[in-house]
Amino acid sequence: MCIGSEEDLEKLKRIGRIVALTREEMLRHVRPGVTTAELDAIGAEVMERHGATSAPKAEYGFPGATCISLNDQAAHGIPGSTTVREGDLVNVDVSAELDGYYADTGATVAVPPAADAALALCQCSYDALLRGLDRARSGVPIHGIGRAIYREAHSRGFTVIRNLAGHGIGRKLHEPPDVFNFFARGDDRPLEDGQVLAVETFVSAGAQLVMEDPDGWGLRTPDGSLVAQFEHTIVVTAGRPIVLTAL
Repeated sequence: MCIGSEEDLEKLKRIGRIVALTREEMLRHVRPGVTTAELDAIGAEVMERHGATSAPKAEYGFPGATCISLNDQAAHGIPGSTTVREGDLVNVDVSAELDGYYADTGATVAVPPAADAALALCQCSYDALLRGLDRARSGVPIHGIGRAIYREAHSRGFTVIRNLAGHGIGRKLHEPPDVFNFFARGDDRPLEDGQVLAVETFVSAGAQLVMEDPDGWGLRTPDGSLVAQFEHTIVVTAGRPIVLTAL
């Protein structure tokens, strides 16, 4: 969507803050021994307390309030009995709706003690997100975001997942356009002032594609490569974007 009024912006800011609070509360409880179901329950409680509804559960019937993905699972991990262990990469992806407006955010943490390579992957994915956001300005081609993300990943010896992408958002969880993590040839549509996007990085230690898990939800690298994801919902402006999911 493109913001059409101050009311739009204020409502997006409200749901953006809720999903950010949910993300941070879940991350605060990531430690060895906690189950992904326990983390999901924490996220569900925060959203409920603020009057928000889990977007993947409401829109797609996802079997959890949030998506929690570990290690080589890049996205859409179902919360359950899986126990977090030392050295794991834990990704928390939170999207929710309030008053007809949506926001989406995510982050990955390495559980101490973690390998240097895992820590470097997480840092690279976060830095790549910042590079992408810096290119999210009105008039810049959409592929400028992906080009910046890819260059940051490639410069550090990593790659990106090509069959996952960020997306438009606002009045639905997923709206056009796709926001890829690489230069998508031909997608030179300029970003618009007030356009709302969920920009997310999927930086991989090796694989460039993911495959669907047998459960029909999770997406995993075929070679076991670790993946780190970070995501913010933003509003495009002529300068730096408004980051709705930052605290």
